Amino acid sequence: MNLRRRTRVVGEIYSASLNDIMFFLLLFFLITSTLATPNVLKLLLPNSKSSSQSVKHPLVISVTSDLQYAVNSTPVPADQLDATIRAAIQGQPDPTALLKVDKTIQVQNLVDLLDIGTRYKIKMVLATQNSKQ
Repeated sequence: MNLRRRTRVVGEIYSASLNDIMFFLLLFFLITSTLATPNVLKLLLPNSKSSSQSVKHPLVISVTSDLQYAVNSTPVPADQLDATIRAAIQGQPDPTALLKVDKTIQVQNLVDLLDIGTRYKIKMVLATQNSKQ
């Protein structure tokens, strides 16, 4: 007499409820990420709206390690830097500035220069130096 069961026990995992949970978590994170607004810098990104190219002579702003400022290789005191930059870009339709900043200065001094550029809608380009390897 063979009295064994003919049906076998099959292990199944029902994942329908897991799909619902993952969907609700995805919605939750998408909604909360759009509500969170971190403090970010608004950058002026280049665009290709104009097809004409013009030769630009950027304004060169230099800062040495001892915080000596120069605009187009003319030394400028720190308290007159704002007025000097404003006078230098006057009449330019799309002003651009090249920043040559020493790597040892504090970030706050660089942010002050970027703040002046943002106030007058100047496109700022930071010149860097290749490191010797």
